[in-house]
Amino acid sequence: MFSPEMSHPLSSLTSGAISSPFSQLRKLLAGIAPGHKMPIELTIGEPREAMPDFIQAKLDEATALYGKYPPIRGAEEARKAISEWLAKRYVVPGGVDPDREVLMLSGSREGLFFSCLPAVGRKDVQGRPAILMCNPYYSAYVAGAIAVGAEPVYLNATKATGFLPDLDEVARDEALLARTVALFINSPSNPQGTVADRSYILKALDLARAYNFMLFLDECYSEIYTEAAPLGGLEVAAATPERFRNLVVFNSLSKRSNLPGLRSGFCAGDPDFIEAYGEVRNMCAPTVPLPLQHASAAIWRDEVHVERSREAYRDKFLIADNVLGTRYGYRRPAGGFCLWLDMSQFGGGGQAAVTLWQRAGVKVIPGSFLAQMGRDGTNPGEDYVRVAMVQDSKTIQEALERTISVLR
Repeated sequence: MFSPEMSHPLSSLTSGAISSPFSQLRKLLAGIAPGHKMPIELTIGEPREAMPDFIQAKLDEATALYGKYPPIRGAEEARKAISEWLAKRYVVPGGVDPDREVLMLSGSREGLFFSCLPAVGRKDVQGRPAILMCNPYYSAYVAGAIAVGAEPVYLNATKATGFLPDLDEVARDEALLARTVALFINSPSNPQGTVADRSYILKALDLARAYNFMLFLDECYSEIYTEAAPLGGLEVAAATPERFRNLVVFNSLSKRSNLPGLRSGFCAGDPDFIEAYGEVRNMCAPTVPLPLQHASAAIWRDEVHVERSREAYRDKFLIADNVLGTRYGYRRPAGGFCLWLDMSQFGGGGQAAVTLWQRAGVKVIPGSFLAQMGRDGTNPGEDYVRVAMVQDSKTIQEALERTISVLR
């Protein structure tokens, strides 16, 4: 007879031992009234900038295609547009083959989750497979690892490590690497906004090749930056003799084009993995409706709306520069649209989130809800809150001014 107490690997998800940060936040703030008549929501990374103005016309052009099943790898038109965008955005000698090295996803979240299936099946290990991930992490990483029976191994990304996992420390643990089947890293990192440089990506790729595991680079925030465009994994890998071997990158239109509801993304890289992944997805994964793929192709080919969004984020980060100064360890992130603010002097991220909601009506998410206890026994998000800079500039200014008036 089934019991929720059974020790199936999925029980850590179904029992609530590991849960969505937003579920945790609802429990934390339950019964607490906002301390302002106009509450401000800064928890969910849902872009509010303008969508491309041509999207409806593109969807209307392809209405008849709702009558067809979408090909699992994606329509040729969409894969070609993605390949062209990658070649234009990054320096990739030889380009990216749309037929062998690109696969459409119904948003990157499900793609990141399902990628664990072929990853765990491509390498024989002694003992329980391990899937390594940056900590704080995106919930799809840990859910995917647990779903395939792998051990999620949390690599703390702290101020001391430059807000990216310490790969030198990982490299010293040969026993762990021997059973590692995948490593998830996001760059720009969420929530810290750090961008991995060439040497860092190369170090991660060298480890993946030496121990034959997959390096999954989550690059969903790659197009949100205020200065230099973040380097991409394909660009680094293309300069090596083995090109994309052991590497797959993930991206989507959610953050780049302010279209989280379109559910359109892709993964690209190692053609052998893409082939195996396509076979797995053909049995169990969602597909992107063809009208959405038609619109997606046009959106990947347009940069005007992307630059407008970047300009809006520049304005909001300038507000943060001026209002916050050096408070809370603030630094303008190199990429992404989140602030990672140190609340250690106010009782930590959880207490600060309660205080801000209760006294200022500003809702932020405690950093500890975005992470787990790392290998050293600490939660790297414990002292922090994440602030998603997705509201308009006036609202962001108001929220930050309320914050400094309460947390002084």
